Amino acid sequence: MDANCIRIESQGPPEVLKLGRVKLGKPGPDEVLIRQTAIGVNYIDVYFRNGTYAAKPPAGVGTEAAGVVETVGSNVRGFAPGDRVAYAGAPQGSYADFRIMPAQRIVKVPDGVTDEIAAAVLMKGMTVEYLLNRCVHIARGRDVLFYAAAGGVGLLAGQWGNHLGSRMIGVTTGASKIALARANGYSDVVDRADGRIAEQVRALTQGRGVFAAYDSAGKATFDETLNSIAPRGYFVSFGATTGSAPPMEAGRLLKGGSLYYTRPTLATYIASQEELLASAAAVFELVMAKVLNPVIGKRFPLAEAAQAHRELEAAMTSGSTILLP
Repeated sequence: MDANCIRIESQGPPEVLKLGRVKLGKPGPDEVLIRQTAIGVNYIDVYFRNGTYAAKPPAGVGTEAAGVVETVGSNVRGFAPGDRVAYAGAPQGSYADFRIMPAQRIVKVPDGVTDEIAAAVLMKGMTVEYLLNRCVHIARGRDVLFYAAAGGVGLLAGQWGNHLGSRMIGVTTGASKIALARANGYSDVVDRADGRIAEQVRALTQGRGVFAAYDSAGKATFDETLNSIAPRGYFVSFGATTGSAPPMEAGRLLKGGSLYYTRPTLATYIASQEELLASAAAVFELVMAKVLNPVIGKRFPLAEAAQAHRELEAAMTSGSTILLP
C-alpha cells in the first residue's frame, strides 16, 4: 500500500518539508502497521529538519503519533488490529497517514484518552516525567525554574511540578503566555523579554536561587540560568532553541556553589521497553486523573507541516501542536 508522508530531500528551512507518497511493505515479524489519526509536533523535529541533528536525506520527519493498529507481524503479542496505540521517539518518520513501527516501541492508549490528546501528550509528558522524576528528583518545597513555560512541555511541567508540591517558576515572554503559565501550575513567571532572569529569580527566592533550573533555550540564556541556581543545585540543559549551550567549565560549577550540570535526552530514559512502558503509564495515569490537562494550541493538516514548523520556531504557538492526516 501507499502512504502520504512528509519527507525532506535535504536539511534546511521549513520549505524543505514536502508532502509525497511512499510505498509501504508489509509489517515484519516484530512490527505493526498503524493508521495514524493524530501526529505530535515537537521541537526535536525542527532539529532533524534544519541540520542541528544529523539526518540522512531523503528521510521522513517526526517522532510521535497516535492511531489504530491495522495489521501485526507474526511474532507480535499483546497488540491486535483495532487497538488504539501511540508512540514517541526514534525512528524518524511520524509525519504520515500510515506507518510501520516496531511493536516494542508502541504503547496502548487508555480508554478515555483521545487520539489527539495522546499525540499531544505522550512525548512531551514522558519528557516531563523523566526530567522531574528521574533526571532530578523534584519534591515538595523545592523551587524549580522551567523555561518555555507556556509551551507544550512547559505547561505539563507546571502542572506536574505543582502536583508534586514544588514551587514552579516559569520563564516565558508576553502577557498572554505569562497568564497561560500561571493558569497551569506556575506560582510565579519571569518575563524573558526583561533580560534579567537571574535577578528576577533571586528576588522571588529571597536571594537563594532555585533547587533546579530546566533550560530548553540553550545559548542565549545559559549565563542567566547558571546565576539563578542555589548552591548544590541542578542545571538541566535539555534543549537548544537559541543554539547550543556553550561548553561548561568545571570551575564555574565550583564557583556557583558546587552545582550539578547535565545535558539529558528522552531517548536515554526510555531506551528499554520497560522504561518506555513505565514512563507512558505514568503520563496516562495523570491525564486520566486530570492532573495533566494537555493544551492543544494549534491543529494543522498534514500537508501544512511546514507552516507548523514556521510558527513553532517563531514562538507563535502555545501548548502542543498537532498534525491531522
